[in-house]
Amino acid sequence: MSDFEIIEVESKSDLENFVRFPFSLYSKNPFWVPTLIKEDIDHFNFLREGFGNKISINFFLARQSKKIVGRIAAIINWIEVNKVKKRNVRFGWFDVIDNVKVTRLLLEKVEEIGRSNDLEFIEGPMGFSTMDKAGMLIEGFDEKNTMITWYNSPYYSDHLKKIGYSIQTQWVEYEIQLSSFDESPEKVKRISDLILNRYKLKVLNFNNRSEIIPYADEMFDLVGKTYDKLQTFVPIQKEEVDYYKKKYLKYVNPNFIKCIINEKGELIAFTVIMPSFSSALKKANGRLYPLGFLHLLKSLYFNSKGSFYLIGVHPKFQNKGVAAIIFNEVQKIFNKKNYKIVETNPELIENTKIRNMWRNYKHRQHKKRATFKKKISI
Repeated sequence: MSDFEIIEVESKSDLENFVRFPFSLYSKNPFWVPTLIKEDIDHFNFLREGFGNKISINFFLARQSKKIVGRIAAIINWIEVNKVKKRNVRFGWFDVIDNVKVTRLLLEKVEEIGRSNDLEFIEGPMGFSTMDKAGMLIEGFDEKNTMITWYNSPYYSDHLKKIGYSIQTQWVEYEIQLSSFDESPEKVKRISDLILNRYKLKVLNFNNRSEIIPYADEMFDLVGKTYDKLQTFVPIQKEEVDYYKKKYLKYVNPNFIKCIINEKGELIAFTVIMPSFSSALKKANGRLYPLGFLHLLKSLYFNSKGSFYLIGVHPKFQNKGVAAIIFNEVQKIFNKKNYKIVETNPELIENTKIRNMWRNYKHRQHKKRATFKKKISI
């Protein structure tokens, strides 16, 4: 058997192989949820071409006798390096067979890029910005990932620890059981009404996507204000805002977005929720056609599980009970749709302001993920 080799992704076929590798690696894993192949390819092309000199990204494949055995992306977010003053090279979209040598070879490629750009640390798995996927699964391997999180086998973190990486940032995810609205916690309802009246706030309900568009830019601006003190934050760029509006608005049911404004009409909080697409994506197996879009469409209307995708609260209103308004409104939506369970997105372990909201409901922490970091040797 020949030794391993690392090649850089250059051609369209190489990029498709990069995207398809997890499909073979996890073909028999019931918990891995595939992405949509075309969307991934479009996403990577956007990363290569849509940011100009704000981002550098290289993709690598590991092969053995022409068989792909691993993949990794090396990412430099120059906003992070030059403005946030974190001299990191990121690695992301990392998947590998259970062979620590392959892991070492892939990460050495990323380290080389960091070293050649005078960077000090390598950290990952992470995407290119605050809005992208982040974190390697370290607990919850028998749970399906959501459409905006990665899945990986338990041996990934073992590999990283063996070659000198240590945990840097951690996230937790929760599964929350929903009762009927009448049986939901009275404390949450009471606080919601109290805060709405005290601060003269108003909940906006939407019936079509065109009503959402005027608030979309404000939502992304509010994301920045909500999370800018957290350790993984990088300022969101206009290119990202335009890209994510185009990418995700088509999936959003307008009834599943709630905005809260003050008496001046200024956005002070919002949430985006969706049905869980995990089972539908599993059935689609990477393709919208011929039947994949039908599975996704069915998930929009026939589902028992929902997902929190994004929450933003202006710093002036954090710790003032606005989270109770958000969840009270979400409870109404999920009850109307007959959802029994809602799953949160990854929440930074230090972000107690959001996590405290779940204490009033029956819940379980069912996943945990982390980034791993290492100093780049000279």
